[in-house]
Amino acid sequence: MITGGNKQSYVTGFVQSGSMLIPKVSSELSFKDRFSGVMVRLGYRRMHYSVRQGLYAVGNPDSNSPVIVTANYKLTFDVVRKELSGMNLWMLVLNTHGVNVWCAAGKGTFGTGEIARMVKMTKLSTVVLHRNLIVPQLGAPGVAAHRVKELTGFSVVYGPVRIQDLKKFIDSGNVAEISMRTVEFPLVERMKVAPVELVVGWKVVLAVFISALFHISSFVPLAGSIVVGIFLFPAVFPFLPFRSFVLKGAVLGLIWAGISSLFFARDIYAVIEFFLIIPPLIAYSGFNLTGSTTFTSPSGVRHEIKKYTWPFIVWMSAGVIMYFVNVIRGVL
Repeated sequence: MITGGNKQSYVTGFVQSGSMLIPKVSSELSFKDRFSGVMVRLGYRRMHYSVRQGLYAVGNPDSNSPVIVTANYKLTFDVVRKELSGMNLWMLVLNTHGVNVWCAAGKGTFGTGEIARMVKMTKLSTVVLHRNLIVPQLGAPGVAAHRVKELTGFSVVYGPVRIQDLKKFIDSGNVAEISMRTVEFPLVERMKVAPVELVVGWKVVLAVFISALFHISSFVPLAGSIVVGIFLFPAVFPFLPFRSFVLKGAVLGLIWAGISSLFFARDIYAVIEFFLIIPPLIAYSGFNLTGSTTFTSPSGVRHEIKKYTWPFIVWMSAGVIMYFVNVIRGVL
């Protein structure tokens, strides 16, 4: 029985376990893996970047080797296997429909039922003698450990937040230091989101740039809103007031509207336009980013969408009306 696949470039061979041949994966990323990862971060085939579900071997694991659980989003899969160099363990890859662990846990695809299904499908109990699964901490919201135990006989141990700490975690007897439980979202990681937002929201970006060309005095303020929203907002949002990402975006928008009014407004009508159209435009970036960070939860995302969508649509609509008023005034 083959529990993974035999044609994937990351599979280097197989490990025999009873009557089963379990795919052995490389911990080295190829040029294709790295290039594809860059393209995915830019939005290319982002929703179709996955590997086969199943059980995989890393190194030369045996019946006593640890079992870690991860998602079949290939970007996650590649990051995990890259950090497992020199280790001998099993990887149980869940079918999260090509979604990363944290997001899949929120959506329910990385959860109790899927773990139980994969444990049974891969006949994991015949592969290892122990009954422990190391589940990433960011997957905890979707996993009920006691139910996994009831359904499979396997106990869930929550591993560290960062895969880089896994070896130290295992070597210490599955004991996590405080730093291993701390979720961080540093500047470098925040800026990785920016290219994706640019690609995913290209229609909005294009619409703003084209609209700005019809009212040249508004070009820098409106085009600048795109730059501020996509690139500056991820960098500075931890320092902005309010808990809501949408309100954080609105605050940054008010600041940019003030700067634009100071340097680019020709009259009071332009000032009104900037304060009506720029804040909700930048707040839109907050809407997008709120579901891409470890600062929020699925319920928090739903709350923001429900509470702020219509007020900001009205705010933006007023700005668009004022924009066209100024275009007409310019023509006349």
